Amino acid sequence: MDDRREVLVLGIGNMLWADEGFGVRAVEALNAAVEYPTPDVLLLDGGTLGLNLLEYVEASRRVLVFDAVDFGLPPGALKVLRDDEVPRWGARKMSPHQNGFNDVLALAQLHGRTPDTITAVGVQPVTLDDFGGSLTDPVRARLAEAVELAVAQLAEWGFPGRRRAEGEAVEPLNAQSLALGAYEASRPTEEDACRIGDPRLLGALER
Repeated sequence: MDDRREVLVLGIGNMLWADEGFGVRAVEALNAAVEYPTPDVLLLDGGTLGLNLLEYVEASRRVLVFDAVDFGLPPGALKVLRDDEVPRWGARKMSPHQNGFNDVLALAQLHGRTPDTITAVGVQPVTLDDFGGSLTDPVRARLAEAVELAVAQLAEWGFPGRRRAEGEAVEPLNAQSLALGAYEASRPTEEDACRIGDPRLLGALER
């Protein structure tokens, strides 16, 4: 008997490193746009949980992942990878700051509990080394399209979901203080908080 969950939708990445937060922001945007009331579909902010995601992946028949992926394409370009196109044995990381998702897939395969199918919706980042920065404009502009790609894939898998009404209250996937709007409103400016290093040390190096 196959007791696995039907669908897991993961957003992975670190929202503190500019475009590396794309995966998290994309799954949040999907949750805000479409409701999947069935327990067969789980939307999860995977953040930087790395190997802690193994139990979720192994317990799911189908997995859809949002991530920032260095394809070598123009900044902001979207690309969809499916099944064998998604790297499993660590030949390359799906993103430079990724914490072990390739290793998660490899371990699932070793355990004989690989998902039946996996789809990755990736965006070509503009920058990943702006600590404290948010999504760059080219990447932010592709969130809606990434959501629609996911909606289409989930519908193809048999889970069309329900489009939310404008202004509908939505249960967030994580702490409200981490939501994109709250994050933008509370983070300091580049002048108030240097994002490339300790300004005291940088000043000393310039002298």
